[in-house]
Amino acid sequence: MLAAATLAKEAFSPAVAAERQLAAYNARDLDAFVACFADDVEVYDFPDALSLKGRERFRARYVERFKAEGLHAIVVHRAVIGTRVIDHERVWLNGPGKSDPVDLVVIYTVRDGLIARVDFIKGEPGS
Repeated sequence: MLAAATLAKEAFSPAVAAERQLAAYNARDLDAFVACFADDVEVYDFPDALSLKGRERFRARYVERFKAEGLHAIVVHRAVIGTRVIDHERVWLNGPGKSDPVDLVVIYTVRDGLIARVDFIKGEPGS
C-alpha cells in the first residue's frame, strides 16, 4: 500500500509535471504538451502582465512554434518549492547551432498534477 501511495504522490508532484511538459515540448507533441496544463491555465510575463488564459488559447500559441524542427529546451537549473517549480531554461527556437539560445526563468505553479500558472522572465538572445 505504501508503494501505491508513494507513486500516486509522485504522479502529482510539481517536478513530474514540469518534466512531463518539457519532454512533450522537446518532442513537439502539441497534444501531450497541452495536456500538462489546467483548463484555466494563466500565463504571465513577469511580474504580473497576463499574457493569456485558458488551455485553448495556450494551444493556439504553440501551434506554429511546434512546427520548428529544431525546437529544443533544456533545464539549466531547477528548484522545487512547494507547488512551484522554478526553472532556468535555455531554449533554441530553431535548434542548437542554428539559432542563439534564449535564457528564461520559468515559474510553474502546479495544482492537482497540472500546471495552472506559468510566469516567464525572459532574457535576450545570446545573453
